[in-house]
Amino acid sequence: MLRAAKWWMPVAAMTLLSLLSYVDRTILAQLSPTILREEGLTAEQYGWIIDAFSVAYLVGSPVWGHVVDRFGLRVGLAGAVALWTVASASHAFASTAATFAIARAALGFGEGATFPAGLRTATQTLRPDQRARGLAIAYGGGSLGAVLTPIIATPIALRWGWRGTFVCTGFFGTAWLALWALVSRDARLKGPARLERPTDTPRLTDPTVWGFMAAYAFGGLPLGFVLYGAPIYLGRHLGWDQATLGHVLWLPPLGWEVGYFFWGWILDRSTARGADSSHVFGRLFALLSALALPLALTPLASARGTILALLFLAMFVSAGFVIVSLTETTRRHAERHAGYLAGLGVGAWSGLMMVMPVFGRLFDRGDYRAAFAMAAACPPIGWLLWLTATARAARSRALVRF
Repeated sequence: MLRAAKWWMPVAAMTLLSLLSYVDRTILAQLSPTILREEGLTAEQYGWIIDAFSVAYLVGSPVWGHVVDRFGLRVGLAGAVALWTVASASHAFASTAATFAIARAALGFGEGATFPAGLRTATQTLRPDQRARGLAIAYGGGSLGAVLTPIIATPIALRWGWRGTFVCTGFFGTAWLALWALVSRDARLKGPARLERPTDTPRLTDPTVWGFMAAYAFGGLPLGFVLYGAPIYLGRHLGWDQATLGHVLWLPPLGWEVGYFFWGWILDRSTARGADSSHVFGRLFALLSALALPLALTPLASARGTILALLFLAMFVSAGFVIVSLTETTRRHAERHAGYLAGLGVGAWSGLMMVMPVFGRLFDRGDYRAAFAMAAACPPIGWLLWLTATARAARSRALVRF
């Protein structure tokens, strides 16, 4: 039992890391109705603040992915987490759109290390038949953090104000750094990843790379849309107060958490049975695309349970897109590039999330149907782009053989 616990400890540390990252980033979303009201900000300005995070995250993800691939996880993560801990706590001193944007940009750049490090750790420390589940565990902390944030942030904000919640994040980050100083002594984290097949560094011109990025970005967009947009939609359109939001907004991210583990289990089970990977990935993407469409019906629902169920399903489906796309690309490319590939995926998602001001403008106009329809259409678009890229890659291989 102790040996098994030790074997999974690095991945468990990544779970806590992704949990910490989503607590830090979603506190702003959770408290956005209060912050926007007290500081006199519009939903469109809020969208630009989210964009500051997304742009920095777009840059930081491949940068940190390269850092952890080249220099190792121990040093790379310590620097990244220290940076974003200071950035998160600095939100407590922000009062304008510009100061919030600066704090979010610093936070986004530092948090860019989260998922490249999680994928790198899973591929470097686990057997091939454990990696999809390991990836789900490492990434699952993010969804768990989104679940816990309303539970953690709401009572703190109600007692000490919204600024007090950001002060607390500094303590959380410091505690994780102390834990990492111990866990990172694991010998598996000190050497290079086990290489099972040599290959060149993945190139952006490779159809399989941009196909992966498209599936990750478009398929994962509803995660950000629900996290950042749902509190404003439920608060403004339906009149739910901050306390009510704190009681219910943990439910949609629970779908994200369940989705990671469900789809990871499906993929590992398929690997164990020796199923044709290309067919498995194709069928799963098709299924996920169909399940993404009900999100467009949210503005038509009036019952609280129905609305929360639709948001739950949207995040469950997007989690599937993330896990399936990451598993597909890491089985195609060498493991020593795992951090870089994860960084490309997260970076692509961050780039697409720069449409948040568009959603914010639609929210300001009360055009919720258009906003939800756009978000629901993104996963099928990601699937179609992935299909196009896969077909192009197959044609290229056929020409080479010919």
